[in-house]
Amino acid sequence: MSGQRGVTMATSKETELDLVERCRRGEVGAFETLYRQHSGRLFSLAVRMLGNPADAEDLLQEIFLSAHRKLESFRGESALGTWLYRLAMNQILDHVRSRAARTSQMTDGLDDATLLADASGHRLADRAIARIDLERALGELPEGCRAAFVLHDVEGLEHREVSEVLGIAEGTSKSQVHKARLRLRGLLRRNV
Repeated sequence: MSGQRGVTMATSKETELDLVERCRRGEVGAFETLYRQHSGRLFSLAVRMLGNPADAEDLLQEIFLSAHRKLESFRGESALGTWLYRLAMNQILDHVRSRAARTSQMTDGLDDATLLADASGHRLADRAIARIDLERALGELPEGCRAAFVLHDVEGLEHREVSEVLGIAEGTSKSQVHKARLRLRGLLRRNV
């Protein structure tokens, strides 16, 4: 059985490298194949990190433009999916940093939102504020903790995979996720 898995993994790696080489040569449809194979997972990551599908869609396009430009630097030392995930994570974190800077300049217009209520009497503003509290709490986490937390607890990656994507040790991934959980609990309790 392990022999078959080794053949499958080698075949998969060869197929990946072949696809990359076809993209580098500019073959029609090769990059589209790469996009179809990886866009769903990267979009899901972007939505979870950004909390907004429209922003995630825009950023997904930027991620794949960047991948197209940087494909020459892919050496095949890691899986193509891991390389794309790392590239995506870097762009997402840059976007989050940029958004955090803009958010800190926002005014206190949220007070008006608490006056809104939907037809059934549920407080839409309360739900919006709870989501904002969670986004702010995630935003207050150090980048390493936030990235490890989202990849592990939200995306469901194993610590080994998180360590590959972020370029950190597996033990560091475990530590970052643990710290993120503790910090989030404290931040969310503070906002209750």
